[in-house]
Amino acid sequence: MAIGYLQIQVRTAHEAVPLNNVQIQIQAAAGNTLYNLWTDENGDTPVVSLETKDKSFSQNPYYNGTPFISYHVLAEASGFDSLFVTDIPVFDGETAVLPVTLTPMQQIQRTPVTKEIFIGKPAVAMNDAVEQKGTMIDPHTEPYVLRQVVIPDPITVHLGTPGSSASNVRVSFPDYVKNVASSEIYPTWPAAALTANIYAIITFALNRVYTEWYKARGYSFDITNSTAYDQYFVYGRPIYESISRIVDQIFNQYVRRQGQNAPYFTSFCNGTTATCQGLSQWGTVTLADQGLTPIQILRSYYPDDIEIVETNIITGIVNSYPGAPLRVGSTGLDVQTIQTYLARIRRNYPAIPSITDEAGVFGDSTKAAVVKFQNVFGLAPDGIVGRSTWYKISSLYTAIARLAELDSEGETLGIGTVPPGSTLRTGSTGPDVITLQYLLDLISEYYPEIPAPVQDGIFGSGTKQSVIAFQKAMQLDADGIVGSRTWRALYDTYQGITQNVPSPGPGTGSFQYTVQPGDTLWLLSRKYGTTVEAIKQLNGLTGDMLYVGQVLKIPAPQSEPYIEYTVKSGDTLWLLSRKYHTTVDAIKRLNGLTSDIIDIGQVLKIPVD
Repeated sequence: MAIGYLQIQVRTAHEAVPLNNVQIQIQAAAGNTLYNLWTDENGDTPVVSLETKDKSFSQNPYYNGTPFISYHVLAEASGFDSLFVTDIPVFDGETAVLPVTLTPMQQIQRTPVTKEIFIGKPAVAMNDAVEQKGTMIDPHTEPYVLRQVVIPDPITVHLGTPGSSASNVRVSFPDYVKNVASSEIYPTWPAAALTANIYAIITFALNRVYTEWYKARGYSFDITNSTAYDQYFVYGRPIYESISRIVDQIFNQYVRRQGQNAPYFTSFCNGTTATCQGLSQWGTVTLADQGLTPIQILRSYYPDDIEIVETNIITGIVNSYPGAPLRVGSTGLDVQTIQTYLARIRRNYPAIPSITDEAGVFGDSTKAAVVKFQNVFGLAPDGIVGRSTWYKISSLYTAIARLAELDSEGETLGIGTVPPGSTLRTGSTGPDVITLQYLLDLISEYYPEIPAPVQDGIFGSGTKQSVIAFQKAMQLDADGIVGSRTWRALYDTYQGITQNVPSPGPGTGSFQYTVQPGDTLWLLSRKYGTTVEAIKQLNGLTGDMLYVGQVLKIPAPQSEPYIEYTVKSGDTLWLLSRKYHTTVDAIKRLNGLTSDIIDIGQVLKIPVD
């Protein structure tokens, strides 16, 4: 039996906040639990091994069976709704990383709601696959085209056909491309085939943005996830490492015809149950096996004069990539910018080591911080700040800084606990509209389907769209009018966020928590993976009494040093504990194991001094 791998990452607010001590159950298709795991300070579980089918099945277009084995994941955390992700495909030799976004419980909630996400097979295996709709661009006659090719960050995806009432979600462009590639094709394909398909996916999306294909027709999104119109996107799905590494290198590159600026309309289909005038997904595998490069594969389906070019215009990024990688020995303002960003990110991700190099000088401590950052976020851990690492550091810093600004703004506005008594609708203005827009802005950080309105004190069309999206999410009448029920839901959601989402403190070793009814030191120590004595010592407490509204410093969990070990025939936990001078209990605790059974090929974390 072949072996694949799975890791779960639990974060919220566009990855700005990692969630520690989340309980993760990995289940077989029959429902029996295979692993009980807990997330660490980065929101990550260990990588675990799972049985699957040999990769040759997913590389054969004539195989009629399912070329993988599926698993389920249940994520549960105190103060958050639970998430159950079903039918996760695991492939031979591939590491699947499942991003879990948990939603904070509302203030009035007593028990969590379990939300479900179904993943299923990729589009290439679907029998009802069809060719996307679209046209080639003539920039001289097409009325709706942008002046430049830009990377939209975030990109807004409609989770249905264009005219459906489905939700929109906003995701970073690289994450969108990784999701689509993982949803469309098999990650076990040759690298050249994967790269050619990813170029087609990137270019198709940029074509939709460049032509304003949907926005010119009055829609509020950039692209849909319907394969009848666009390309497959499954919100909340796992991303495969082979795909992720390619996207990190080429996410800003696209296909165009020589002499033109516009992204080419790179239509595609699976090439087996559906044929088209564009790229054949299965056909790329055959061509890659024949030794063709990605550009040669693309020219086999699109005009001979196509070329690969890049755009460095990325919306939402404050500082653009400097154009050359930063490494040990680099100096200057760009190095200082990265050092500043990593220092701020470290407050949320304390596993990143502190930088002791002189400001603007890329020394050994800067490299160590970069390597740890790259490990945490699935980038090649080379200690070099290339385009993909620069983009990830910049986008994460932006997300963290935005949360901090929103927290500060909330204190300035004095939101309180009692909603306004006004009824707001299109055309309303004034302080209550500012309060409404602030609440929606903050809530949008934790609910991807809710767009953030502009905070201008005017209830316009953008604010109405945000209100309607919030009402749909809360199962209220989606009329776009803010009456008493919508106000109450806004405040319950806001207070749930402030109570349940951990906030980093000013230092790197703790975060602040406001005591809620029912809290005890023992419950808080269990929730945040620390001890009663550690909380008391940090806060100078001499007794165990707490009071509602009290602000405590909670010790940030500390990383236990470990090495990774792949289980071999004959290994046991006892033998491993003797070999590495640790204990069986320490290995089980670090890996979230509930028994002494281990499997060949399983990757274990082994504690080391």
